[in-house]
Formats: sequence, structure tokens, C-alpha cells
Amino acid sequence: MNIPTLDKPIAHGHTADVYLWDDTRVLKLFHNWFDLKSVEYEFKIARAVHASGIKAPMVHELIQVEGRSGLLYERAKGKTMLAMFQHRPNRVFQYARTLARLHADMHGRVFDADVPQQHVRLQNKINQADALSSSVKHSLIKALDAMPKGNRVCHGDFHPDNILLTENETTIIDWMDASQGNPLADVARTSIIVLGSIAGKQVPNPFLRVFVRLFHTSYLREYFRLRPEGRHEYRHWLPLVAGARLTEGMPELEKWLVELAENV
Repeated sequence: MNIPTLDKPIAHGHTADVYLWDDTRVLKLFHNWFDLKSVEYEFKIARAVHASGIKAPMVHELIQVEGRSGLLYERAKGKTMLAMFQHRPNRVFQYARTLARLHADMHGRVFDADVPQQHVRLQNKINQADALSSSVKHSLIKALDAMPKGNRVCHGDFHPDNILLTENETTIIDWMDASQGNPLADVARTSIIVLGSIAGKQVPNPFLRVFVRLFHTSYLREYFRLRPEGRHEYRHWLPLVAGARLTEGMPELEKWLVELAENV
């Protein structure tokens, strides 16, 4: 394989940098500390997601470049929904409906692949959440055991910064947290992420905070219009998802997440 000269990355991330490879592909080049097993896992997940029919970048192959592991992906076009929302908050309802429709379509698809089970992933995270007392952990695990499982495609990190938009198409990216599970848990996860951007003061502008709340309300309204069953069950997922998110190293959200988890 002819390896092109890598210029400056077009995107930086916690686990990897992204470089242009050629006209149709990009290289996601992982940092040295990110182990090969995790890269191979992303490769498997990306293949399974693309096979499900969801509009997501196709992964071509796993390669080594300058001693680092990398994945060659189909080059996805567009800007993130988050960037477009920040530039044009007056389109809040349009973006919220788009997010909801993408999510509802995803949840109509069965994940027929060897991918993690959502219940197992949530249980492991809750057990590892040091900020929770033993009694709260016990209550959360008991509640989780009573919740219905599922076999649908769940993204696990579905929010506006993981949606690329152009005039004619949308692409969903960053599938590392994907699992086979219950769609309503996935919706609850989106709620926790979006509302957490306010609780953690990631959105310092009071004007934009109002629009973020509008966005969240409109997203839920459209999602449950498309998939009417489950609004009551969705509320029961919120403390479970909040408890699991405590393992993700976000100290600015700890107090808020603990309070949500204690409402189990």
C-alpha cells in the first residue's frame, strides 16, 4: 500500500487524529496509548453498523502508519449538527426533528451482529461508579434488571456533534459505544448528554441555553410522535443512564448525575 504524506490533521480527538487520505477516504489514526484490541473492536462495530443499512461511514481496513494503528474510513461530508446549530440557533426545531427522525429510524433496525449487550454495559458502568453509594448502586441494578431488553441498533452517544449534515444527506459518526439493546435507554442517554451540556455549563451563553432546552423538548416530541410507545418507560431509564455516565470522567457533572441516579 502506498501511504501518502500526512499533512495536518483535519480533526483532533481524545483517542485519535483524523487525516485526509485521498479523495474518498480519511485515516483515523489512533494515539499510541490506545490499544490495538480497542481499534479492532471499532473496526468490527463499524462493519456491523454499515451492514445494518444505517447511513454511517464505511470502514475499509485496519492499517499501521508510523507505528500507530489506524482505520481507513469512507470520507463523510458535511458539518456537524452542533456547529450548524451554534451558527443558526433559529433553526432549532428543524435540527431537533432531524435528530429525532434519525434516531427513530435507527431504532427500527435490528442489530444482528456480535456486539455488546446494552444491559451488560450499563450494569458494568453502574458498578464502577465510585460516586454512588452501595445502596444506590443496588437500587439501580435492581431497577435495570426489571427493564426490558432489546435487539435494536443503539448508538450509545447520539447527539448533535455526531451528526454530519449536507444539503442532501445526513451521516451518523462515532459508533464506539454502540450496542444491541432497548431504544428507550438510547433516547435517555441522548437526554442526559444534551441536558448535561447545560448542567455542566458547557453552554455558558444564557441565550443558547434556552435554545438547547427547546432543542431537547422538540427532539423528544418528534421522537415519540414517530414511536409513540414508551414515554413512561423512558423516564425510568434516566436515573440508570445517569448512574452509568458517572464513570466517564466528567467531574463538572458529578453532582447533577448523582442526584438523577438517586431518583431511581
